[in-house]
Amino acid sequence: MDRRVAFVSGASRGIGAESAVALARAGFDVAITARTLGDGEAYDHVGKVAPLPGSLRATAAALEAEGGKALCLQADILEPEAVEKAARSTLDEFGRIDLVFNNAVYQGAGVQERLLDVTLDQLHAIYQGNVLTPVALVQSFLPKMIEQGGGTIVNMLSATAFIDPPAPADQGGWGFAYPSSKAALARLAGALRAEHPDAGLRIFNVEPGMVVTELMKASGIDEAVLDRFKPTRASSIAAVVAWLADNEPSEAWKAETCLRGPAIAQELDLLEVPSYLPSRE
Repeated sequence: MDRRVAFVSGASRGIGAESAVALARAGFDVAITARTLGDGEAYDHVGKVAPLPGSLRATAAALEAEGGKALCLQADILEPEAVEKAARSTLDEFGRIDLVFNNAVYQGAGVQERLLDVTLDQLHAIYQGNVLTPVALVQSFLPKMIEQGGGTIVNMLSATAFIDPPAPADQGGWGFAYPSSKAALARLAGALRAEHPDAGLRIFNVEPGMVVTELMKASGIDEAVLDRFKPTRASSIAAVVAWLADNEPSEAWKAETCLRGPAIAQELDLLEVPSYLPSRE
């Protein structure tokens, strides 16, 4: 039987990179996208132009070591045409799509600002990266999934979309822009289920809890935030994503608007899963 095919956005580091490798281990070939193609490339991360650890090439090497085929597709979520082109390239290369993981997130200027300090340009960028581009990606792959008779879509959300901040964004809490974009993305799953009830589609929203990634550190997540939450490993959330590819959540989990990754990882004994990217530890 041919290997299944997954598409993972934001796969140069963090949850996306770990998930791409976990999916390869689970029997997938994986198309991966991000801005960072090679190690050492510098991009604007929350107003600071600097390189961060991780790259598509590093992720590709790790997932190929697990037996999967990698397709590196450099794309910026602020450029929907590039992401749509990546989707077409994936279908051209593999001829099918079995799982789409909308993991990439905009973490530029404005995500940790108070409301009066957020500009309209920043809001446009946040909504483009976190809502409009993921929707465009689903629109690109959905017809093929329906033609195949099914597929899985996993959208990465945030608890901040559903709960009020304990403090202002610059004092250990969060602002309006980022959570509201994730709240908008949360509505995609319910709409797809209603529109395509018999198409074999499985659509999940996953809330990862506090996962400390290189990008989060660059965005200003500090000890004041970490003191309020118990961090979860990126590899644990990746294991949950790979589990969702082959398993059906319990009825109790299905009743939730958003599957809570740490709770699932704990129930499945996945909290201490080691990194799928050994060089990252």
